[in-house]
Amino acid sequence: MIVLIIMASVLLASISIIQFKNEAKEYHQERLERKEDAIKEHINYVLSTTTYPLTTENLGLIFKDKIHELAQIHSIEINIYSLDGKLLKSSKESFSVDKVAPPIPKYILKLVRSSIEKRYVDIKTIDGNKNRSAFSQIKDDKFKPLGILNLPYVEDDGYYENELKSFLIRLGQVYSFMLIVAFALAYFLSSYITKSLKTISDKLSETSLNQKNEKIVLEASSKEINLLIKAYNGMVDELEKSAIKLAQSEREEAWREMAKQVAHEIKNPLTPMRLTVQSFQRKFDPTDPNVKQKMNDYSETLIQQIDTMSAVASAFSNFASMPAQQNETLNVVEVVELAMDIFNEEYIEFQSDSPEIISKIDRTQLIRIITNLAKNAIQSIPEQQENKSIVVSVKKELNNVLITVADNGIGIQPKDIDRIFEPKFTTKSSGMGLGLGIIKNIIENYKGTITFETEFGKGTTFIVSLPIINS
Repeated sequence: MIVLIIMASVLLASISIIQFKNEAKEYHQERLERKEDAIKEHINYVLSTTTYPLTTENLGLIFKDKIHELAQIHSIEINIYSLDGKLLKSSKESFSVDKVAPPIPKYILKLVRSSIEKRYVDIKTIDGNKNRSAFSQIKDDKFKPLGILNLPYVEDDGYYENELKSFLIRLGQVYSFMLIVAFALAYFLSSYITKSLKTISDKLSETSLNQKNEKIVLEASSKEINLLIKAYNGMVDELEKSAIKLAQSEREEAWREMAKQVAHEIKNPLTPMRLTVQSFQRKFDPTDPNVKQKMNDYSETLIQQIDTMSAVASAFSNFASMPAQQNETLNVVEVVELAMDIFNEEYIEFQSDSPEIISKIDRTQLIRIITNLAKNAIQSIPEQQENKSIVVSVKKELNNVLITVADNGIGIQPKDIDRIFEPKFTTKSSGMGLGLGIIKNIIENYKGTITFETEFGKGTTFIVSLPIINS
């Protein structure tokens, strides 16, 4: 709207300037014609009352005294030329009729003779001023040409320029006022409209597939905004339906993948068990003096494979159960230190900057995080390694408690870094690889993070950051 006002003001100002210029041009043209008609009437009167014969040569004598009188009456310079363009008489006091006086240019004489009205107006711009000079024939009572009347006329646009300046000033004042009103109106309208849009924007920014989204309860004055609100509310309904379907699909897919993994893990010990039984069946000899030892070896092999299957079942059961959080106010430092007491390895060291960091958290899940990370750290150090070290530390950083578990084991290979938290990924020779997936899920449920730094062949450090909840 403001742009339209500015464009309209510029257009109106341009049209006004052009209109003033045209009016000034018409005014000067008409004024010169009026003066010329009035002077010609006087000239005809003088010619009708003179005692001199009406010839071109006598024009100077006829208007010797009259030309000054006419010039004063009509307030304009008057020049009388012969038909061939020589100056015969002029009202200009300082001008003397002699051979030096400039004649009328031949092209003007030709234009005067060839025109229907026997008249021509020559327009020239000198020093920025527009000069009009009217040339017309002087005739006797029988319409016989006697000479040429010349009326020089300098256009004075001072009046029109002042009028134009005053008009433009008034126009500028009016449009300035209109602009102020337009700005104020635009501000209030935009504030009124954007209030509804701000509500919609806030709701859109809060919209998420992982939560129940609220509809917008608002009746806007704009039809378009009401349509936008209706579309958003419809989108919320569709999003909720999609979220339910997606959650169901994800659960089905997760359990499907888990079932495949469990089946795979169970099949792994079944194969060596089958081979062991078949081998024993084929080679069993009751009379063999070492039959007892072979029976022990056979039984030990089967027990190991059964233990493996039991571990797979237990890990799957733990992953599936995921007990609900039972938050309690506790000292994180004390709980972590107690959790480390179950490990008998002498090379495990516990550190803390503070004896007490109080937070509200589930004790069982916190212990689960610590024991899982510590167990992984122990398993990452080869048995034949001489210098073994695991450092578990707890410290407070702003509104978070940081728990780090650092080991000097074999580290993680670069190709495995991006997959380390996948539920079914493991770098160990046994187990399902569910541990890190479980604790990552626990930590993220507390709005925390788990990261790690590793260097293959030198060790790994896991960093757990949990927000301190005091209420």
